[in-house]
Amino acid sequence: MSFLDFLKRRPREDRVLEAPSRIPFGQRVYAIGDIHGRDDLFWRLLEKIEADNAAREKAYTTLILLGDLVDRGPDSAAVVERALCLGPPFDMVRLLIGNHEECFLAALSGDPRRVRYFIRIGGDATIKSYWGDDASYSAADFDEVAARLPNLVPQSHVDFLGRGEDMIQIGDYVFVHAGVRPGVPLDRQQISDLRWIREEFIEGHHDHGLTVVYGHTISDTVDEAWGRIGIDTGAYLTGRLTALGLEGCERWILDTADLQAQ
Repeated sequence: MSFLDFLKRRPREDRVLEAPSRIPFGQRVYAIGDIHGRDDLFWRLLEKIEADNAAREKAYTTLILLGDLVDRGPDSAAVVERALCLGPPFDMVRLLIGNHEECFLAALSGDPRRVRYFIRIGGDATIKSYWGDDASYSAADFDEVAARLPNLVPQSHVDFLGRGEDMIQIGDYVFVHAGVRPGVPLDRQQISDLRWIREEFIEGHHDHGLTVVYGHTISDTVDEAWGRIGIDTGAYLTGRLTALGLEGCERWILDTADLQAQ
């Protein structure tokens, strides 16, 4: 079984979808799944979102990044820079902290053990994107990386990621990185679950009265089931970065699947 097969879930077909949730009148929301260092897909999906937004009636538009901007893909530094510079046509841009942001920020503490773990989960690509010299990076040990990395990451990037949220609610939707623990009220969720949970959330019964939009768990296509919509389509490997559009009771999908053959 490949690493991608281990992570991803196939959308379940045995669940009945609930009645449509609603975004408050006059608002529009776009949520982008896990980018994982694929700045080439990020900017192209943003172009699609901006064109889609311009083609619709004017509304207060929020862009939500569901976390895991970094790791695995080659351009994490560029993704973070692009994300922190986002503004119009979006009225608000909000970032959720993913488990990979959590580990990245921990690796900037100067602790070689945290650097070692960060590299183990895909942070090697992120470090390279800031290091700028693959040869010297390859020659460095964990102590050297831990000492140098905090000086290579711009403070603006650290501040931006550090301001990320763990949960965002708009209307009948709640946005998180990984999911929520079934049976636990939303205001009592643990941060570790919001950033890391997988099987318990995917297989659980959702009775929060809201639709949870999340990334973290890869699926072949958008994974829409009772009480949840998963939009991590494995961009760093598949070339498909996905965004969910929401307005009123309407839902629609934008992605980069059509760009793979170009």
